[in-house]
Amino acid sequence: MALKVKPKSEAEFDLVVLGECMIRLSPPGHQRIELAPFFEAYVGGAEYNVAYALARFGLKTSWVSRLVQNPLGAFIRNHAQASGMDLSEVVWVPYDGVGAADRIGLNFTEVGMGPRPSVTMYDRGHSAVSHLKPGEVDWKRLFTQRKTRWFHTGGIFTALSANCAQVALEAMKAARESGAVVSYDLNFRSKLWSSRQAIETTAKLVPFMDILIGNEEDFQKVLGFEVEGADTALKHLPVEGYQKMVEKVVKSHPHLKAVGTTLREVVSGGINHWSAILWAEGKFHQSKRYENLEIEDRVGGGDGFCSGMAYGFLNGLTPQECVEMGAAHGALVQGTRGDTSMVTLAEVKHVMDGGSARIQR
Repeated sequence: MALKVKPKSEAEFDLVVLGECMIRLSPPGHQRIELAPFFEAYVGGAEYNVAYALARFGLKTSWVSRLVQNPLGAFIRNHAQASGMDLSEVVWVPYDGVGAADRIGLNFTEVGMGPRPSVTMYDRGHSAVSHLKPGEVDWKRLFTQRKTRWFHTGGIFTALSANCAQVALEAMKAARESGAVVSYDLNFRSKLWSSRQAIETTAKLVPFMDILIGNEEDFQKVLGFEVEGADTALKHLPVEGYQKMVEKVVKSHPHLKAVGTTLREVVSGGINHWSAILWAEGKFHQSKRYENLEIEDRVGGGDGFCSGMAYGFLNGLTPQECVEMGAAHGALVQGTRGDTSMVTLAEVKHVMDGGSARIQR
């Protein structure tokens, strides 16, 4: 069954997302957190990254979250507004002077190299958005009056608290009832919850999804579907095994319109093989394989795939073009530092069309 997307004339927004945004602090280059003389500051969050990228591509996007009214909240606001993203649905709460009631989450990320992997250390406990409660956002007004063509959220937001899981369900129900496409990135994070908790919670959300997105381990840890032939370190990812797994997912949840997954084979911290597959309209579509992709910073690659794929569907591209766009954007995102996309739409199309990396002057 083909995915049906509202025409642009019927909605204020092309895309609305729900999720946390943190401030990321990284040592320069490939240095260690414990020995860093200073840190580079970035803004990022899984759902936020999708809205940010599509705003840069010229679409009307809105991010729903909860922020503290202090300089760190303003840091995030300024970054978001630079992309043109709408922040009118963000819930702002007062700062109590120490962050005891609400705070902006931080994460410290080392960018790996060689045999040393990238590592993220969270400092996000009791963040403002983890305290978001059902009823705090007027979803009916957003989805039936302002209207959107596409709603996106994911497993990181859902894992933050029991409240967030309830808000995700509330939002997805309202979006689905309004006729918006609902996508969900499984995004398993073992530091936030266990596989058992993820499977139990996500089972309640799946009925309201149109599109399911995941990476190498998400389908195993969040939905309980094993990939045949994959080694435990996920260094070898057989496409056939993933296709069989997706077929099981679709058979178990026949209402799904599309399932997308990225395939990352890690050669080293700085070299990965990268590609993606998309099940849509009853068959599989496989992207170009980016052999020995040079990685500057792998964080945000999956969000790059998600936003590129969504852009394709929102603009009436074929499923094959959608998976190619997602894979190309994800590959390009990993060529710059930080979580959010610094890529232009023209650059994505250049890579999709087989363009080389020769200097452009």
